Amino acid sequence: MTLPSLPGHALTELGRTGGSSETLALLARDQDTRRLLILRAVLDGAGEARTCSAGAARRLREDWALLEEAEGATANPRGRATATAGSSSPSGPSGPSVRTGLLHPLLGPWAQRILRGLGSASAADPERQRDLATDLDHFSAVAAALAARAGIPFAVRLTAHAGTLVLPSFGALRTDEPESTPVDAVHRSGRLTLRRPGAADVVVHLEGGVGAWADSRAWTPAYALPGLLADSPPIPLDDLDPYRTVHGGPHYYGLSGPVTLDDAERKRWLQAWSGTATALRLGGAGRLTEAAALLRCLVPLAVPPGDSADGRAHGSCSATRQEAFGAVLSSTPPNAMSFAATLVHELQHAKLAVAGTMVTLHHSDGRARHFAPWRPEPRPYDGLLQGAYAHLGLADYFQHRALGEGDPARRDTAWGQFARYHEQVAAALPALVGSDDLTARGRQFVEVMVDTHERMGDIAVPRAHAVRAREYVRAARRLWVQRHAVDVRRSRE
Repeated sequence: MTLPSLPGHALTELGRTGGSSETLALLARDQDTRRLLILRAVLDGAGEARTCSAGAARRLREDWALLEEAEGATANPRGRATATAGSSSPSGPSGPSVRTGLLHPLLGPWAQRILRGLGSASAADPERQRDLATDLDHFSAVAAALAARAGIPFAVRLTAHAGTLVLPSFGALRTDEPESTPVDAVHRSGRLTLRRPGAADVVVHLEGGVGAWADSRAWTPAYALPGLLADSPPIPLDDLDPYRTVHGGPHYYGLSGPVTLDDAERKRWLQAWSGTATALRLGGAGRLTEAAALLRCLVPLAVPPGDSADGRAHGSCSATRQEAFGAVLSSTPPNAMSFAATLVHELQHAKLAVAGTMVTLHHSDGRARHFAPWRPEPRPYDGLLQGAYAHLGLADYFQHRALGEGDPARRDTAWGQFARYHEQVAAALPALVGSDDLTARGRQFVEVMVDTHERMGDIAVPRAHAVRAREYVRAARRLWVQRHAVDVRRSRE
């Protein structure tokens, strides 16, 4: 399996903060190929790792065989030439339903965690072995869900951990048992029966797309939002997957923790989401097509606390994870306009992260020494590049909004946002361009960013907004120098 290359014209498109449909498809294909290679590495590594018991490795092979059967069913609906468990194909299962499931963003963090567990030198550590066994149990649930989606009849034993068994794209069974609980799963003709000791059977009725229903309080169906475009698939709003944030702790670079939504929160998500496509289109036609091409799932986070008189949570946060391509993590969006900007910001990060895996942009070390007006602490070069690229995308988005907005108040707000983001990027570009650590491809990319920034500046901004933006950045720089100048000077010595 060959990883795609990133041609010069595609890198130029990305440097302009956009990307044609061909370039966006290229980024997705790179990540999809890497995902399948990682999953194959998990399968191969389980048979050799000292941390993986013979029983766990055997179960993983059985799960893979079930996936290959499901692949054969989706690729050959009349039963012709199904794959076998002994297939030596490096890509593994690739039927439509199976591939979609294996490329689900949140299986990426699971696969990376498994590889770290398999590569651990602490083979005799019982805790590590238990963690690895628990992680491998999740793949059994993935295989069962994808096989059921493909219409394969089966009877397998799954395991619920910490009171929950998640079946990706279907939902979750709540056992309310703190210890690991065996769950027998039997699928026949679109009905998935879940049996566990001392409890009534839960019969799950499968549906197309995302979600499945059951007449049981123990079952929580998965939830999805409508596709951004008329022909787009639904976007999972995944508040169930156990790997949706960094495993072992609720926080990820200062984010709030994951949250399971109640009906009221799902309604708030739907209200904001319903206007997001329109809001994206106002920021340039490419923003909507970009989101439709790259966004595969949303992960809700708890609303972080904010400064408010009533003491309630009013803040917001969002992120992407490099190992979870296609996922955007976000607290409940207050409205469609705000969430559209969040998607622009996070998808800029996602695009640059993929480009950076396809080509080497720089050879800088990880020392945090650069001023970034959007962060209070010094940033490493790569962090500065990521932040400047995301803010350049936001400047482009709000400039389009300002130029196309008919309402004076909203137009004024958009110009204010543009002026601040544009000025912030201006403060970061000298350090980016002046670095000797840039590769030839990296210099091409950064110089296109500079050209894009200059072209944005050719359009006059209302003077009051331009002045406020300059003063904002100057104040941020003064405060940063007071706090960090000595530490940065020492790091260079």
